[in-house]
Amino acid sequence: MKVAYPIVISKGEKYLLASIPDCEIDTQGINVVDTIEMARDAISIWCVDMQDDGKELPPASDIADIKSSSGDIVTLVDADLAAYRRKLDNRTIRKNLTIPSWLNEQAENANVNFSQVLQKALKEELQIAN
Repeated sequence: MKVAYPIVISKGEKYLLASIPDCEIDTQGINVVDTIEMARDAISIWCVDMQDDGKELPPASDIADIKSSSGDIVTLVDADLAAYRRKLDNRTIRKNLTIPSWLNEQAENANVNFSQVLQKALKEELQIAN
């Protein structure tokens, strides 16, 4: 399920502040891009919690009806709740892989945790931050 809610970005003392009126939540970021990402994350968390509690998500307000001050940025932020749930899914999946015998022997002798090494290598390859 995908949702989009309007947000209001305003300048704070040190950070940009993002208000998400329909969700009655706020967040902040260091620049506009970071603030939008933080808003997307906050919306996703809030919506998933609402769904998990069996509550209905509120409809998105019309962006034209959002009140803001001069200098504020009013924009829509989308969130893919199914993708967010998949990202949070820490179930383990069994994979079968093939490596040379000599490498397996050396790794076992060094007490290498194959799962940890593969996870680390995949995150590095995919440029995923821990």
